[in-house]
Amino acid sequence: MTRAFIFPGQGSQAVGMGQELAQSHAAAREVFEEVDEALSQNLTKLMFEGPIEELTLTENAQPALMAVSMAVVRILEKDGNMDFAKTAKYVAGHSLGEYSALTAAGALTLSDAARLLKARGLAMQQAVPVGVGAMAALLGLNIEPVEEVVAEAREKAAAGEVVAAANDNADGQVVLSGHKGAVEVAIEIAKEKGAKKAMLLPVSAPFHCPLMQPAADEMAARLQDVVIVPPRVPLVANVTASEVSDPDKIRQLLVEQVTGRVRWRESVLYMGEQGVTDLVELGAGKILTGMVRRINREMTGSAVGTPADIDAFLAKI
Repeated sequence: MTRAFIFPGQGSQAVGMGQELAQSHAAAREVFEEVDEALSQNLTKLMFEGPIEELTLTENAQPALMAVSMAVVRILEKDGNMDFAKTAKYVAGHSLGEYSALTAAGALTLSDAARLLKARGLAMQQAVPVGVGAMAALLGLNIEPVEEVVAEAREKAAAGEVVAAANDNADGQVVLSGHKGAVEVAIEIAKEKGAKKAMLLPVSAPFHCPLMQPAADEMAARLQDVVIVPPRVPLVANVTASEVSDPDKIRQLLVEQVTGRVRWRESVLYMGEQGVTDLVELGAGKILTGMVRRINREMTGSAVGTPADIDAFLAKI
C-alpha cells in the first residue's frame, strides 16, 4: 500500500475541534500552546469553546485547522513512533491545508506556519470589501463545462467584473469565485447548462481568484522572510497538481495559490498515477475523504482526527 497524507481546508472547523486530542495527549497540548504563543492569542480557547462565528473568521479558522492537523501528526510521531517519511510518499492540502502539509513534512516550522496563516487569513479578508465578492458551488458540472460557463459569464457581466473557477474539487463539484454580480450571472448560466445545483456559499471573501491579488502581494512579502527547507516527502501543489520539493518553488507556489485555482481533483488523480492507493486525511473533519471517493474509486480514503482514529491508524500501519 502506498500512502499520502492530505490536510483539510476551510469549512472543516467546528467548536470543540482538537479538544479530545488535547485531553488525551501531551503532544497535542504542546502544539496548541506553541500556536497560541506564536500568535499571542488564546486560539485554543476559541477552538474548544467558540463562538463558532469567531472561529469561522478566516484569520482564526486557518491557523486553527493547521493546529489540529499538526496535533494529529505530532501524536502519530511522538506517541505512535511513526516515521513520517517512511509512512507517506506525498503530502497535499486543500488551500490553507497546503501550509499544514508543508509543516507536517518539516518544510515550515509550526510557529511560522501559524503566523503565516494568520496573516494570510487577514489579507484575504481585507483584499475585497465585504459584499463585493462572492463564491458559488456548482454541482453536477465538470470543469470543462464550467470553463464555458465562466467565459460566457465574463461576457455578460458588468464591464471589468471578474469570475473564475476557484476550486476543482471533484467530478461534478466546482466552486466559482469573483465579483458578486458576475458570480450570480454565472449561476444562472450554469443552471441553463444543466447544473444540478448552483448556489452562493456563505463565505466572507472571494478566494482563489484575481480579486485576491492584494493578499497575494502581502503573502509574497511575508514569505520572503520565512525559512522554507525541502520537505521530508514532496508536496503535491494546489496550483500545479504535481510534486514539488524545491523551497524557492514552494515559496512561489504559495503566493500563486492565493489567486490561483485549487486543482484538488487533478492532485488526487496525479497521486494515483504515481502509485498512491491510500489517502489519509489528518485533522478536523472528513471533507477531503468524501471527495477522494468521488475522484478515484480505486483509492481508499480515511480520516484521522480523533484519539480513536489515531489508534486505529497506528494499528493498521
